[in-house]
Amino acid sequence: MTAKVQLPGRAALILLLSMSSTLAGAAHAETLQGALAKAYRSNPTLTGARAGQRATDENVPLQKAAGRPSLGATGTYTESILKPTISFTSPQRTVDANAQLTVPVYSGGAVRNGVKAAKTRVAAGQADLRGTEASVFSQVVAAYMDVIRDSAVVALNQANVKALEVNLQATSDRFEVGDVTRTDVAQSESRLALARSNLQTAEANLIASRENYIALVGEAPGDLQPPPELPGLPATPDAAVQVALKDNPDILAAAKSREATAYDVRAAKAAVSPTLSAFTQAGYTNYLDSLNAVNSANGSQINKQASAGVQISVPLYQGGRPAAQVRQRQALESQAMEQEIEVERGVIAQTRSAYASWQASLESIQSNQKAVDAANLSLEGVRAENSVGSRTILDILNAEQEAVNAKVQLVTARRNAYVAGFSLLAAMGHAEADDLNLETGTLYDPMVNYERVKGKWFDWDFDPAPKVQSTRTVDSPAQNANVDPGLAQP
Repeated sequence: MTAKVQLPGRAALILLLSMSSTLAGAAHAETLQGALAKAYRSNPTLTGARAGQRATDENVPLQKAAGRPSLGATGTYTESILKPTISFTSPQRTVDANAQLTVPVYSGGAVRNGVKAAKTRVAAGQADLRGTEASVFSQVVAAYMDVIRDSAVVALNQANVKALEVNLQATSDRFEVGDVTRTDVAQSESRLALARSNLQTAEANLIASRENYIALVGEAPGDLQPPPELPGLPATPDAAVQVALKDNPDILAAAKSREATAYDVRAAKAAVSPTLSAFTQAGYTNYLDSLNAVNSANGSQINKQASAGVQISVPLYQGGRPAAQVRQRQALESQAMEQEIEVERGVIAQTRSAYASWQASLESIQSNQKAVDAANLSLEGVRAENSVGSRTILDILNAEQEAVNAKVQLVTARRNAYVAGFSLLAAMGHAEADDLNLETGTLYDPMVNYERVKGKWFDWDFDPAPKVQSTRTVDSPAQNANVDPGLAQP
Protein backbone atom coordinates (compact mmCIF):
# COMPACT_ATOMS: atom_id res chain seq x y z
CA MET A 1 0.00 0.00 0.00
CA THR A 2 1.10 3.55 -0.65
CA ALA A 3 2.84 5.23 2.25
CA LYS A 4 1.22 8.38 3.54
CA VAL A 5 2.85 11.70 4.31
CA GLN A 6 3.60 11.94 8.00
CA LEU A 7 2.49 15.18 9.62
CA PRO A 8 3.87 16.22 13.03
CA GLY A 9 0.40 16.67 14.46
CA ARG A 10 -0.72 13.13 13.76
CA ALA A 11 1.16 11.77 16.73
CA ALA A 12 -0.48 14.42 18.85
CA LEU A 13 -3.88 13.39 17.49
CA ILE A 14 -3.25 9.80 18.55
CA LEU A 15 -2.06 10.94 21.98
CA LEU A 16 -5.03 13.22 22.57
CA LEU A 17 -7.56 10.59 21.52
CA SER A 18 -5.89 8.08 23.85
CA MET A 19 -5.85 10.55 26.75
CA SER A 20 -9.50 11.45 26.24
CA SER A 21 -10.46 7.79 26.38
CA THR A 22 -8.39 7.13 29.52
CA LEU A 23 -9.62 10.16 31.46
CA ALA A 24 -13.27 9.38 30.73
CA GLY A 25 -13.08 5.68 31.51
CA ALA A 26 -13.57 5.97 35.25
CA ALA A 27 -16.94 7.69 34.81
CA HIS A 28 -18.15 5.18 32.18
CA ALA A 29 -18.46 8.04 29.75
CA GLU A 30 -18.29 7.65 26.01
CA THR A 31 -15.39 9.20 24.17
CA LEU A 32 -14.97 9.89 20.50
CA GLN A 33 -12.22 7.30 20.27
CA GLY A 34 -14.51 4.72 21.86
CA ALA A 35 -17.29 5.49 19.41
CA LEU A 36 -14.90 5.21 16.46
CA ALA A 37 -13.56 1.90 17.79
CA LYS A 38 -17.07 0.45 18.04
CA ALA A 39 -17.89 1.55 14.51
CA TYR A 40 -14.59 0.11 13.28
CA ARG A 41 -15.49 -3.29 14.70
CA SER A 42 -19.17 -3.55 13.85
CA ASN A 43 -20.37 -0.95 11.34
CA PRO A 44 -22.04 -2.96 8.52
CA THR A 45 -20.90 -0.56 5.81
CA LEU A 46 -17.29 -1.11 6.82
CA THR A 47 -17.52 -4.85 7.47
CA GLY A 48 -19.38 -5.25 4.17
CA ALA A 49 -16.66 -3.33 2.32
CA ARG A 50 -14.06 -5.67 3.82
CA ALA A 51 -16.00 -8.68 2.57
CA GLY A 52 -16.21 -7.06 -0.86
CA GLN A 53 -12.46 -6.58 -0.87
CA ARG A 54 -11.94 -10.25 0.00
CA ALA A 55 -14.08 -11.09 -3.04
CA THR A 56 -11.87 -8.82 -5.16
CA ASP A 57 -8.80 -10.67 -3.87
CA GLU A 58 -10.13 -13.88 -5.41
CA ASN A 59 -9.84 -12.41 -8.91
CA VAL A 60 -6.08 -13.03 -8.74
CA PRO A 61 -6.26 -16.83 -8.29
CA LEU A 62 -9.14 -16.88 -10.78
CA GLN A 63 -6.93 -15.29 -13.42
CA LYS A 64 -3.99 -17.48 -12.50
CA ALA A 65 -6.15 -20.59 -12.91
CA ALA A 66 -6.36 -19.95 -16.67
CA GLY A 67 -2.60 -20.53 -16.94
CA ARG A 68 -2.40 -23.61 -14.74
CA PRO A 69 -2.66 -27.29 -15.72
CA SER A 70 -6.09 -28.87 -15.79
CA LEU A 71 -6.70 -32.53 -15.09
CA GLY A 72 -9.93 -34.39 -15.77
CA ALA A 73 -11.17 -37.94 -15.73
CA THR A 74 -14.33 -39.63 -16.96
CA GLY A 75 -15.77 -43.05 -16.31
CA THR A 76 -18.56 -44.81 -18.21
CA TYR A 77 -20.42 -48.11 -17.80
CA THR A 78 -22.47 -49.25 -20.80
CA GLU A 79 -24.92 -52.14 -20.92
CA SER A 80 -26.09 -53.15 -24.39
CA ILE A 81 -29.86 -53.64 -24.46
CA LEU A 82 -30.23 -54.39 -28.16
CA LYS A 83 -27.18 -55.50 -30.14
CA PRO A 84 -26.78 -54.55 -33.78
CA THR A 85 -27.94 -57.46 -35.96
CA ILE A 86 -24.91 -57.25 -38.26
CA SER A 87 -22.35 -57.11 -35.48
CA PHE A 88 -20.98 -60.39 -34.23
CA THR A 89 -18.31 -58.88 -31.96
CA SER A 90 -20.31 -56.19 -30.19
CA PRO A 91 -19.75 -56.46 -26.41
CA GLN A 92 -22.65 -56.89 -24.05
CA ARG A 93 -21.25 -54.47 -21.50
CA THR A 94 -18.34 -52.04 -21.30
CA VAL A 95 -16.48 -50.07 -18.68
CA ASP A 96 -14.49 -47.07 -19.95
CA ALA A 97 -12.12 -44.77 -18.05
CA ASN A 98 -10.26 -41.81 -19.53
CA ALA A 99 -7.95 -39.18 -18.07
CA GLN A 100 -6.51 -36.08 -19.69
CA LEU A 101 -3.92 -33.54 -18.52
CA THR A 102 -3.65 -30.21 -20.33
CA VAL A 103 -0.88 -27.70 -19.67
CA PRO A 104 -1.17 -24.21 -21.20
CA VAL A 105 2.18 -23.12 -22.58
CA TYR A 106 1.45 -19.84 -24.34
CA SER A 107 -1.75 -17.81 -24.50
CA GLY A 108 -0.60 -14.64 -26.21
CA GLY A 109 -0.24 -12.74 -22.93
CA ALA A 110 -3.90 -13.06 -21.92
CA VAL A 111 -3.16 -14.83 -18.65
CA ARG A 112 -0.18 -12.67 -17.73
CA ASN A 113 -2.04 -9.40 -18.31
CA GLY A 114 -5.20 -10.73 -16.71
CA VAL A 115 -3.27 -11.50 -13.54
CA LYS A 116 -1.65 -8.06 -13.57
CA ALA A 117 -5.04 -6.40 -14.01
CA ALA A 118 -6.46 -8.42 -11.11
CA LYS A 119 -3.54 -7.51 -8.84
CA THR A 120 -3.92 -3.85 -9.73
CA ARG A 121 -7.62 -3.96 -8.94
CA VAL A 122 -6.79 -5.49 -5.58
CA ALA A 123 -4.66 -2.41 -4.85
CA ALA A 124 -7.51 -0.18 -6.07
CA GLY A 125 -9.94 -2.03 -3.83
CA GLN A 126 -7.67 -1.60 -0.82
CA ALA A 127 -7.58 2.14 -1.49
CA ASP A 128 -11.38 2.14 -1.79
CA LEU A 129 -11.55 0.33 1.55
CA ARG A 130 -9.47 3.11 3.09
CA GLY A 131 -11.89 5.62 1.62
CA THR A 132 -14.88 3.74 3.05
CA GLU A 133 -13.17 3.67 6.44
CA ALA A 134 -12.58 7.43 6.38
CA SER A 135 -16.15 8.04 5.22
CA VAL A 136 -17.62 5.96 8.04
CA PHE A 137 -15.39 7.70 10.57
CA SER A 138 -16.47 11.10 9.26
CA GLN A 139 -20.10 10.08 9.66
CA VAL A 140 -19.44 8.85 13.20
CA VAL A 141 -17.70 12.09 14.13
CA ALA A 142 -20.60 14.09 12.69
CA ALA A 143 -23.14 11.92 14.56
CA TYR A 144 -21.13 12.23 17.79
CA MET A 145 -21.01 16.00 17.50
CA ASP A 146 -24.68 16.16 16.49
CA VAL A 147 -25.67 14.46 19.74
CA ILE A 148 -23.50 16.86 21.75
CA ARG A 149 -24.91 19.88 19.89
CA ASP A 150 -28.54 18.79 20.05
CA SER A 151 -28.24 17.86 23.73
CA ALA A 152 -26.99 21.36 24.46
CA VAL A 153 -29.75 22.90 22.32
CA VAL A 154 -32.41 20.91 24.22
CA ALA A 155 -30.91 21.98 27.55
CA LEU A 156 -30.85 25.61 26.41
CA ASN A 157 -34.46 25.45 25.27
CA GLN A 158 -35.50 23.74 28.50
CA ALA A 159 -33.84 26.50 30.50
CA ASN A 160 -35.51 29.08 28.29
CA VAL A 161 -38.95 27.52 28.85
CA LYS A 162 -38.41 27.48 32.61
CA ALA A 163 -37.28 31.09 32.58
CA LEU A 164 -40.31 32.14 30.53
CA GLU A 165 -42.62 30.21 32.84
CA VAL A 166 -41.21 32.11 35.79
CA ASN A 167 -41.47 35.34 33.83
CA LEU A 168 -45.12 34.64 32.93
CA GLN A 169 -45.98 33.91 36.53
CA ALA A 170 -44.27 37.12 37.66
CA THR A 171 -46.00 39.11 34.93
CA SER A 172 -49.38 37.63 35.87
CA ASP A 173 -48.81 38.52 39.52
CA ARG A 174 -47.93 42.07 38.57
CA PHE A 175 -51.02 42.24 36.36
CA GLU A 176 -53.16 41.23 39.32
CA VAL A 177 -51.95 44.23 41.28
CA GLY A 178 -52.22 46.53 38.27
CA ASP A 179 -48.49 47.00 37.76
CA VAL A 180 -48.57 45.81 34.10
CA THR A 181 -51.19 45.54 31.40
CA ARG A 182 -52.91 42.60 29.80
CA THR A 183 -50.68 43.17 26.76
CA ASP A 184 -47.61 42.33 28.81
CA VAL A 185 -49.21 39.08 29.94
CA ALA A 186 -50.15 38.18 26.36
CA GLN A 187 -46.61 38.85 25.19
CA SER A 188 -45.22 36.56 27.88
CA GLU A 189 -47.74 33.82 27.01
CA SER A 190 -46.85 34.10 23.32
CA ARG A 191 -43.12 33.81 23.94
CA LEU A 192 -43.64 30.82 26.24
CA ALA A 193 -45.72 29.02 23.62
CA LEU A 194 -43.06 29.64 20.97
CA ALA A 195 -40.35 28.47 23.38
CA ARG A 196 -42.23 25.24 24.05
CA SER A 197 -42.58 24.68 20.30
CA ASN A 198 -38.85 25.24 19.84
CA LEU A 199 -38.17 22.80 22.66
CA GLN A 200 -40.31 20.11 21.04
CA THR A 201 -38.44 20.60 17.75
CA ALA A 202 -35.08 20.45 19.55
CA GLU A 203 -36.10 17.26 21.36
CA ALA A 204 -37.13 15.63 18.07
CA ASN A 205 -33.78 16.62 16.54
CA LEU A 206 -31.93 15.13 19.51
CA ILE A 207 -33.83 11.85 19.24
CA ALA A 208 -33.04 11.70 15.51
CA SER A 209 -29.36 12.36 16.19
CA ARG A 210 -29.22 9.67 18.86
CA GLU A 211 -30.89 7.15 16.56
CA ASN A 212 -28.45 8.03 13.78
CA TYR A 213 -25.61 7.51 16.26
CA ILE A 214 -26.96 4.03 17.04
CA ALA A 215 -27.19 3.21 13.32
CA LEU A 216 -23.52 4.11 12.84
CA VAL A 217 -21.92 2.98 16.11
CA GLY A 218 -24.22 0.10 17.05
CA GLU A 219 -24.91 1.29 20.60
CA ALA A 220 -26.85 4.12 22.20
CA PRO A 221 -24.78 7.17 23.10
CA GLY A 222 -23.89 7.49 26.74
CA ASP A 223 -22.43 10.55 28.43
CA LEU A 224 -20.54 11.88 25.44
CA GLN A 225 -17.38 13.68 26.42
CA PRO A 226 -16.06 16.73 24.58
CA PRO A 227 -13.83 15.59 21.73
CA PRO A 228 -10.09 16.28 21.75
CA GLU A 229 -8.51 18.94 19.61
CA LEU A 230 -7.55 18.03 16.05
CA PRO A 231 -3.84 18.78 15.65
CA GLY A 232 -1.99 18.37 12.40
CA LEU A 233 -4.42 20.48 10.42
CA PRO A 234 -2.77 22.39 7.56
CA ALA A 235 -1.88 26.05 7.69
CA THR A 236 -3.06 26.81 4.16
CA PRO A 237 -5.44 25.24 1.64
CA ASP A 238 -2.55 24.68 -0.75
CA ALA A 239 -0.71 22.63 1.87
CA ALA A 240 -3.86 20.57 2.41
CA VAL A 241 -4.26 19.94 -1.31
CA GLN A 242 -0.65 18.82 -1.70
CA VAL A 243 -1.10 16.20 1.03
CA ALA A 244 -4.47 15.11 -0.39
CA LEU A 245 -2.99 14.56 -3.85
CA LYS A 246 -0.50 12.11 -2.32
CA ASP A 247 -2.60 10.38 0.30
CA ASN A 248 -6.30 10.63 -0.57
CA PRO A 249 -7.51 7.05 -1.09
CA ASP A 250 -10.00 8.00 -3.80
CA ILE A 251 -7.19 9.37 -5.96
CA LEU A 252 -5.07 6.29 -5.37
CA ALA A 253 -8.00 4.00 -6.22
CA ALA A 254 -8.75 5.90 -9.43
CA ALA A 255 -5.11 5.71 -10.50
CA LYS A 256 -4.99 1.95 -9.90
CA SER A 257 -8.28 1.42 -11.73
CA ARG A 258 -6.92 3.30 -14.74
CA GLU A 259 -3.75 1.20 -14.63
CA ALA A 260 -5.83 -2.00 -14.57
CA THR A 261 -7.71 -1.02 -17.73
CA ALA A 262 -4.39 -0.76 -19.58
CA TYR A 263 -3.73 -4.42 -18.75
CA ASP A 264 -7.26 -5.24 -19.93
CA VAL A 265 -6.39 -3.82 -23.36
CA ARG A 266 -3.28 -6.01 -23.58
CA ALA A 267 -5.25 -9.06 -22.51
CA ALA A 268 -7.87 -8.38 -25.20
CA LYS A 269 -5.18 -8.15 -27.90
CA ALA A 270 -4.15 -11.71 -27.06
CA ALA A 271 -7.28 -12.95 -28.83
CA VAL A 272 -5.50 -12.66 -32.21
CA SER A 273 -2.36 -14.47 -31.03
CA PRO A 274 -1.66 -18.20 -31.38
CA THR A 275 -2.05 -20.40 -28.34
CA LEU A 276 0.05 -23.41 -27.48
CA SER A 277 -0.68 -26.18 -25.01
CA ALA A 278 0.69 -29.60 -24.16
CA PHE A 279 -1.50 -32.56 -23.34
CA THR A 280 -1.38 -36.18 -22.36
CA GLN A 281 -4.27 -38.58 -22.14
CA ALA A 282 -4.85 -42.21 -21.27
CA GLY A 283 -7.78 -44.58 -21.74
CA TYR A 284 -8.86 -47.93 -20.35
CA THR A 285 -11.67 -50.14 -21.63
CA ASN A 286 -12.87 -53.42 -20.12
CA TYR A 287 -15.53 -55.48 -21.90
CA LEU A 288 -16.16 -57.58 -18.80
CA ASP A 289 -15.81 -60.84 -20.76
CA SER A 290 -18.72 -59.89 -22.97
CA LEU A 291 -16.75 -59.42 -26.20
CA ASN A 292 -17.35 -62.22 -28.71
CA ALA A 293 -14.01 -62.86 -30.40
CA VAL A 294 -15.11 -64.83 -33.46
CA ASN A 295 -11.89 -64.55 -35.39
CA SER A 296 -9.54 -64.64 -32.47
CA ALA A 297 -9.05 -67.52 -30.16
CA ASN A 298 -7.42 -65.27 -27.61
CA GLY A 299 -9.62 -62.20 -27.98
CA SER A 300 -8.64 -59.56 -25.39
CA GLN A 301 -11.32 -58.24 -23.09
CA ILE A 302 -9.23 -55.20 -22.05
CA ASN A 303 -7.99 -52.30 -24.14
CA LYS A 304 -5.47 -49.67 -22.96
CA GLN A 305 -4.14 -46.58 -24.68
CA ALA A 306 -2.04 -43.49 -23.88
CA SER A 307 -0.85 -40.51 -25.91
CA ALA A 308 0.89 -37.18 -25.49
CA GLY A 309 1.38 -34.18 -27.72
CA VAL A 310 1.22 -30.47 -28.23
CA GLN A 311 -1.53 -28.40 -29.77
CA ILE A 312 -1.21 -25.04 -31.44
CA SER A 313 -4.23 -22.96 -32.30
CA VAL A 314 -3.88 -20.08 -34.76
CA PRO A 315 -6.90 -17.77 -35.11
CA LEU A 316 -7.34 -16.66 -38.71
CA TYR A 317 -10.68 -14.92 -38.68
CA GLN A 318 -13.19 -14.47 -35.83
CA GLY A 319 -15.79 -12.22 -37.37
CA GLY A 320 -14.21 -9.01 -36.06
CA ARG A 321 -14.77 -9.94 -32.41
CA PRO A 322 -11.13 -9.41 -31.23
CA ALA A 323 -10.92 -5.91 -32.70
CA ALA A 324 -14.26 -4.94 -31.17
CA GLN A 325 -13.14 -6.23 -27.78
CA VAL A 326 -9.87 -4.28 -27.98
CA ARG A 327 -11.68 -1.09 -28.99
CA GLN A 328 -14.12 -1.62 -26.15
CA ARG A 329 -11.30 -2.02 -23.60
CA GLN A 330 -9.55 1.03 -25.02
CA ALA A 331 -12.72 3.06 -24.58
CA LEU A 332 -12.96 1.85 -20.99
CA GLU A 333 -9.33 2.84 -20.47
CA SER A 334 -10.14 6.29 -21.82
CA GLN A 335 -13.09 6.47 -19.45
CA ALA A 336 -10.86 5.50 -16.52
CA MET A 337 -8.42 8.26 -17.46
CA GLU A 338 -11.19 10.84 -17.42
CA GLN A 339 -12.57 9.46 -14.16
CA GLU A 340 -9.15 9.79 -12.57
CA ILE A 341 -9.10 13.48 -13.41
CA GLU A 342 -12.70 13.81 -12.23
CA VAL A 343 -11.81 12.27 -8.87
CA GLU A 344 -8.75 14.50 -8.58
CA ARG A 345 -10.87 17.58 -9.25
CA GLY A 346 -13.41 16.47 -6.69
CA VAL A 347 -10.79 15.85 -4.03
CA ILE A 348 -9.19 19.25 -4.63
CA ALA A 349 -12.57 20.96 -4.37
CA GLN A 350 -13.52 18.92 -1.31
CA THR A 351 -10.25 19.71 0.43
CA ARG A 352 -10.43 23.42 -0.25
CA SER A 353 -14.09 23.53 0.73
CA ALA A 354 -13.41 21.67 3.98
CA TYR A 355 -10.56 24.03 4.78
CA ALA A 356 -12.78 27.06 4.13
CA SER A 357 -15.59 25.61 6.26
CA TRP A 358 -13.18 24.86 9.05
CA GLN A 359 -11.73 28.38 9.03
CA ALA A 360 -15.18 29.96 8.81
CA SER A 361 -16.41 27.86 11.73
CA LEU A 362 -13.42 28.86 13.85
CA GLU A 363 -14.15 32.51 13.20
CA SER A 364 -17.83 31.87 13.86
CA ILE A 365 -16.96 30.42 17.26
CA GLN A 366 -15.14 33.61 18.21
CA SER A 367 -17.96 35.81 16.95
CA ASN A 368 -20.67 33.77 18.64
CA GLN A 369 -18.73 33.67 21.91
CA LYS A 370 -18.67 37.47 21.86
CA ALA A 371 -22.36 37.46 21.02
CA VAL A 372 -23.12 35.17 24.00
CA ASP A 373 -21.13 37.37 26.37
CA ALA A 374 -22.82 40.49 25.06
CA ALA A 375 -26.29 38.92 25.16
CA ASN A 376 -25.82 37.80 28.77
CA LEU A 377 -24.68 41.26 29.76
CA SER A 378 -27.55 42.84 27.85
CA LEU A 379 -30.08 40.54 29.52
CA GLU A 380 -28.79 41.45 32.98
CA GLY A 381 -28.97 45.14 32.12
CA VAL A 382 -32.48 44.92 30.70
CA ARG A 383 -33.73 43.12 33.79
CA ALA A 384 -32.14 45.69 36.03
CA GLU A 385 -33.60 48.54 34.01
CA ASN A 386 -37.02 46.89 34.02
CA SER A 387 -36.95 46.84 37.80
CA VAL A 388 -36.76 50.63 37.81
CA GLY A 389 -39.35 51.01 35.07
CA SER A 390 -37.15 52.05 32.17
CA ARG A 391 -37.61 48.76 30.26
CA THR A 392 -40.75 46.84 29.31
CA ILE A 393 -41.59 43.16 29.56
CA LEU A 394 -41.14 42.93 25.81
CA ASP A 395 -37.57 44.17 26.15
CA ILE A 396 -36.83 41.39 28.62
CA LEU A 397 -38.40 38.78 26.35
CA ASN A 398 -36.38 40.01 23.39
CA ALA A 399 -33.16 39.98 25.39
CA GLU A 400 -33.82 36.45 26.64
CA GLN A 401 -34.50 35.22 23.12
CA GLU A 402 -31.32 36.85 21.81
CA ALA A 403 -29.31 35.18 24.56
CA VAL A 404 -30.77 31.75 23.73
CA ASN A 405 -30.18 32.23 20.00
CA ALA A 406 -26.57 33.27 20.57
CA LYS A 407 -25.89 30.19 22.71
CA VAL A 408 -27.48 27.87 20.17
CA GLN A 409 -25.38 29.40 17.41
CA LEU A 410 -22.26 28.97 19.55
CA VAL A 411 -22.76 25.25 20.15
CA THR A 412 -23.64 24.83 16.47
CA ALA A 413 -20.45 26.64 15.42
CA ARG A 414 -18.38 24.39 17.69
CA ARG A 415 -19.95 21.32 16.13
CA ASN A 416 -19.41 22.62 12.61
CA ALA A 417 -15.78 23.51 13.27
CA TYR A 418 -14.92 20.05 14.58
CA VAL A 419 -16.75 18.20 11.83
CA ALA A 420 -15.16 20.41 9.17
CA GLY A 421 -11.72 19.85 10.67
CA PHE A 422 -12.16 16.10 10.68
CA SER A 423 -13.55 16.20 7.15
CA LEU A 424 -10.42 18.09 6.13
CA LEU A 425 -8.24 15.37 7.64
CA ALA A 426 -10.32 12.76 5.82
CA ALA A 427 -9.90 14.57 2.51
CA MET A 428 -6.14 14.62 3.13
CA GLY A 429 -6.18 10.85 3.75
CA HIS A 430 -5.30 11.16 7.44
CA ALA A 431 -8.50 10.10 9.19
CA GLU A 432 -8.25 6.32 9.16
CA ALA A 433 -7.84 3.66 11.82
CA ASP A 434 -4.04 3.68 11.84
CA ASP A 435 -4.13 7.46 12.33
CA LEU A 436 -6.42 7.33 15.37
CA ASN A 437 -4.89 4.58 17.53
CA LEU A 438 -8.25 2.88 18.06
CA GLU A 439 -8.57 0.50 20.99
CA THR A 440 -9.63 -2.46 18.86
CA GLY A 441 -6.60 -4.69 19.16
CA THR A 442 -5.07 -5.64 15.83
CA LEU A 443 -6.36 -3.48 13.01
CA TYR A 444 -7.90 -5.10 9.95
CA ASP A 445 -5.23 -5.57 7.30
CA PRO A 446 -6.61 -6.43 3.83
CA MET A 447 -3.18 -7.72 2.79
CA VAL A 448 -3.53 -10.65 5.18
CA ASN A 449 -6.37 -12.19 3.21
CA TYR A 450 -4.75 -11.34 -0.13
CA GLU A 451 -1.50 -13.07 0.84
CA ARG A 452 -3.54 -16.05 2.03
CA VAL A 453 -5.47 -16.61 -1.19
CA LYS A 454 -3.29 -15.30 -4.02
CA GLY A 455 -1.35 -18.56 -4.47
CA LYS A 456 -4.00 -21.15 -3.69
CA TRP A 457 -4.17 -24.14 -6.09
CA PHE A 458 -6.41 -26.71 -4.45
CA ASP A 459 -9.96 -27.03 -5.85
CA TRP A 460 -11.49 -28.00 -2.50
CA ASP A 461 -9.82 -25.31 -0.39
CA PHE A 462 -13.07 -23.68 0.74
CA ASP A 463 -13.43 -21.16 3.55
CA PRO A 464 -15.83 -21.73 6.44
CA ALA A 465 -19.38 -20.45 6.01
CA PRO A 466 -19.44 -16.67 6.56
CA LYS A 467 -20.76 -15.20 9.79
CA VAL A 468 -22.19 -11.76 10.45
CA GLN A 469 -19.56 -9.37 11.78
CA SER A 470 -21.70 -6.29 12.38
CA THR A 471 -24.13 -5.92 15.27
CA ARG A 472 -27.89 -5.51 15.00
CA THR A 473 -29.65 -2.68 16.77
CA VAL A 474 -33.14 -4.17 16.90
CA ASP A 475 -32.82 -4.63 20.67
CA SER A 476 -31.65 -1.09 21.35
CA PRO A 477 -34.27 0.98 23.21
CA ALA A 478 -36.05 3.84 21.53
CA GLN A 479 -34.25 7.05 22.34
CA ASN A 480 -35.60 9.96 24.32
CA ALA A 481 -34.64 13.60 24.74
CA ASN A 482 -33.50 13.51 28.37
CA VAL A 483 -30.46 15.70 28.93
CA ASP A 484 -28.36 17.06 31.76
CA PRO A 485 -29.58 20.59 32.60
CA GLY A 486 -25.95 21.57 33.07
CA LEU A 487 -25.51 21.47 29.30
CA ALA A 488 -27.35 24.79 29.13
CA GLN A 489 -24.03 26.49 29.89
CA PRO A 490 -22.12 26.36 26.57
